[in-house]
Amino acid sequence: MLRTNPLFLDYLEELYNKQENNNIILRSFEKGDRILTQNEISTKIMLIKSGITKCYFVEENDKEYIVEFLGKGEIIGEIEVIKNVSCLCSIEAMTEVSVYSMTIPYFQSLIKSDLTLNNLLLDVFAERIVNTSSRASYQQLHTTEHTLSQLLELKSKEMEISKEDMAAYLGITVRSLNRALKEIKENNSEE
Repeated sequence: MLRTNPLFLDYLEELYNKQENNNIILRSFEKGDRILTQNEISTKIMLIKSGITKCYFVEENDKEYIVEFLGKGEIIGEIEVIKNVSCLCSIEAMTEVSVYSMTIPYFQSLIKSDLTLNNLLLDVFAERIVNTSSRASYQQLHTTEHTLSQLLELKSKEMEISKEDMAAYLGITVRSLNRALKEIKENNSEE
């Protein structure tokens, strides 16, 4: 539910600390700031140093669907640069967020010359495929209430999530979310 990648963060911090040309800079975003916008061209590759973001896309009917919550060490904007396409999703800061922002030419040169980066990227892509398929099958096999209880557990431990964001993550309406919350509350009071 909240993705992090400490190995990628360690790698990029090392690059940042030994760089000479300011190809990587630190940027900060406030809660609610849009970091990347769906269908726009990205001008940087970013890796989250701290904070939590939501990765989402908006359907043609203007309905928002949250793909994932991303935390420290998660890279954003790399697929768009590799495929030379506009942003597939929007990324929004849910807390204060600090990122390492890398120039595209520098990222492209690293892809050609740095085996460590390539291995980290392969690992990220494989992890995303596994997470997406696991989440899809999980949501097919378990009730909304079951998935919601896990989301509520994450909310109580790591971040604040609005009802709208919970519904968007679960792929349901806020009305359905309220029904599921009521059912969870009733089940908990029976125990």
